[in-house]
Amino acid sequence: MNAGDTQRRPWIVGVSGASGTPYAASVLRALLAAGESVDLVVSRASRLTLLDETGISFRDAHWRDDLAEWLARGADGKPGTFAVRVDDVRYWAAGDLAAGPSSGSYPAKGMLIVPASTACVAGVALGLSKDLLQRSASVTLKEGRRLVVCVRETPLAGQTLKHLVSLDEAGAVVLPASPAFYAGATHIQDLVDFVAGRVLDAAGVPHTLYRRWKGELGGGSREPYSPRSG
Repeated sequence: MNAGDTQRRPWIVGVSGASGTPYAASVLRALLAAGESVDLVVSRASRLTLLDETGISFRDAHWRDDLAEWLARGADGKPGTFAVRVDDVRYWAAGDLAAGPSSGSYPAKGMLIVPASTACVAGVALGLSKDLLQRSASVTLKEGRRLVVCVRETPLAGQTLKHLVSLDEAGAVVLPASPAFYAGATHIQDLVDFVAGRVLDAAGVPHTLYRRWKGELGGGSREPYSPRSG
């Protein structure tokens, strides 16, 4: 550990296997753009989703190159859409239960799970800690830190709804991946950035990902807006 690490308090970002890797990419870009440090945990199931949605194979041995390629893509899959530096990202393998975020003594601001699958929701709600993502979430809750769970599923079965209520009662923010249209979206990236922006709102991280409601009907359709996520 170098001297700079003693001052580092990252946001832990967990990416589970639900469809919606563009949401995770937008959140990661915005965190880095805001000057935040990030600890990244990518579940085994999410690697399959990432491969299916982007064509990128996320590899432990080459995670920095793979992450940079992923974050450079827009929600439409076009390479080179964003210029992103990943210098302040620390990656932990999902199977590494001895990793820093597995302990409450590890300094972190909180955790964002984007997207959160129903299996991930169940695991965190039940405290299973079957991998580092679930363990990190359990630690976040027990330490009283902010946990944002961006669940991406529809329809929601009764058992999942019970798990989400349990998470809410435990202090987590349950944030469904529900894009809004009042902000004048004209591109798929706008809809993705809206959800990512709401995740960051819940975490208290400043951003300019979407147009905020100002109490004026039709404002989104009259004024052009260019969200920035990196």
